[in-house]
Amino acid sequence: MSKLASFYQLVLNENMKIYYRIRTWIMLSIIVIFSALMPFVFSLIGGQEQSNVWEVTVLSMSFTFFLNIIFSVVIAADSVASEFSGGTIKLLLIRPWSRSKILLSKYISVILFSLLSTLLLFGISFLSSNIWFGYEGNLGLNSSSWSDMTYTFMTFGANYIELLLIITIAFMISTLFRSNTFAISMSLLILFTKDILLAILNPDKYEWMDYVIFTHMNLSGYINSSIGPGGSTFLFSIVILGVYYVVFMLLAWVAFNKRDVST
Repeated sequence: MSKLASFYQLVLNENMKIYYRIRTWIMLSIIVIFSALMPFVFSLIGGQEQSNVWEVTVLSMSFTFFLNIIFSVVIAADSVASEFSGGTIKLLLIRPWSRSKILLSKYISVILFSLLSTLLLFGISFLSSNIWFGYEGNLGLNSSSWSDMTYTFMTFGANYIELLLIITIAFMISTLFRSNTFAISMSLLILFTKDILLAILNPDKYEWMDYVIFTHMNLSGYINSSIGPGGSTFLFSIVILGVYYVVFMLLAWVAFNKRDVST
């Protein structure tokens, strides 16, 4: 029990490092403002009678989720790299916690931030949509057999899985190279170019693309169809993503545990 309490204190300490910074509150404020404004903007340009709350919530998230990913990447990239750049890593490692627990506490604090920002985004978007829209309209955004509410939550889940993968990549690069700038740049490069890469190297034409993570990062296509890129199934995509996730975490764990901090 004392070990669990000690680890809880370690996670709490990492969270304090995140929320002590003014930039964290600025990023959360931007998410709140954009999430609240987007449904209002849609009401001005589209008319309340044509859309319903669930559709507007999905549309709002499609815009604001990119901001959410970028802000979460900044937090993930800075978590480990800032300890090296600020020279505080030696002070952290002389404390009575193993390197594995320190790294895990940092990763958990990053995940908690991403969950907070994502739930904040969804909650504000949904509440704002309720102010400007009703539940009767229908734009036909949902072409699946799912209800609009189920479709919204499935889209929300698919978006969060993509965010989780991107911030895990940022966290791994930050741990490997001790550079938050490089981690942010590479993670955002992947985020904004993966669709272009898939258009050039179409999985339907190049079979080896079935085993590349970019092919499976966007799971929202499975909401409307059981067949994904290159004829993949949902289970196959989850297995591929799971394998990459484990590899990313192992690389970060090995790098952090073997890192020489004496120089």
